[in-house]
Amino acid sequence: MMPTNQAHSFVTLGEAMGLFVAKTPGNLADVEEFSRFLAGAEVNVAIGMARLGFESNYVSKVGKDCLGEFIRKAIAKENILTNSISETSEAPTGFMMKNTQTDGSDPKVEYFRRNSAASTLNANDIDASLFKAGTHLHLTGVAAAVSSSMRAAIQQALTFAKAQGCSVTFDTNLRPTLWDSKEEMIKTINELAFASDIVLPGVEEGKILVGTEDPEEIADFYLKNGAKTVIVKLGAEGAYYKTAEGESGTVAGFKVEKVVDTVGAGDSFATGVISALLDGKTVAEAAKRGNLFGSRAVQVRGDSEGLPTRAVLTELENA
Repeated sequence: MMPTNQAHSFVTLGEAMGLFVAKTPGNLADVEEFSRFLAGAEVNVAIGMARLGFESNYVSKVGKDCLGEFIRKAIAKENILTNSISETSEAPTGFMMKNTQTDGSDPKVEYFRRNSAASTLNANDIDASLFKAGTHLHLTGVAAAVSSSMRAAIQQALTFAKAQGCSVTFDTNLRPTLWDSKEEMIKTINELAFASDIVLPGVEEGKILVGTEDPEEIADFYLKNGAKTVIVKLGAEGAYYKTAEGESGTVAGFKVEKVVDTVGAGDSFATGVISALLDGKTVAEAAKRGNLFGSRAVQVRGDSEGLPTRAVLTELENA
């Protein structure tokens, strides 16, 4: 059972990056002007949770450079606790560049994150005091792909969380190009999913990780291996959920008139699900909020710009 007290804290870890979005359509090599944003799968969720009033803790590492300073300031501005963001002069802060699409298709993204500051995050950077009764830990497959030391940090966070009886979500969030092999990716991602309470795979990811695109079969695979709840993202069709108690169903997605940018939709979905469960909502209600947040994300540029405040969420859910 998820904790329902609004004061309960949220913890996640990963790599925050600078995001440069092209101001005009076309080949990235030809674009001359960009808008700068904050990006990173885990920090997107941390932002969403902070905007909804949860104590939000983000664990990461940045370089002692201008992008690192930008990231620290941007995170602090979102009322996320920055105590666990460390600095290193040994490696630079990572960044990414994204082109602008006008037809609603996925934008082209190029990453500049190999050997970044965040890739040096390790188990010693995880503070046990972050985890207490009622804390919720959120993990992703993106962070697991960054480096072996980041994976060690994830395992340490899991150990501390489980020792305190914390709930854990895991978004499979595959990044095949960051892994040495497909086999290593599948093995590592599935092991982390098995160790988590709530697993959030996409239906396309299920085809890679489980060998099927059938939502119920994907859910059953993780449920029989230790997960308590699985919510499978179906894109525009919504989400399918199933619990260890046998509760299941499909929640329809929200209609979107124009898709602007699909990057960050999965992180917004995770924010909706986690916040709803922490608010004491049912799994079906959590999936519905996840769909709502995801639909907002695809209608704006930037990875976290569509995440609502608590006041906006109240208006949306009461509309």
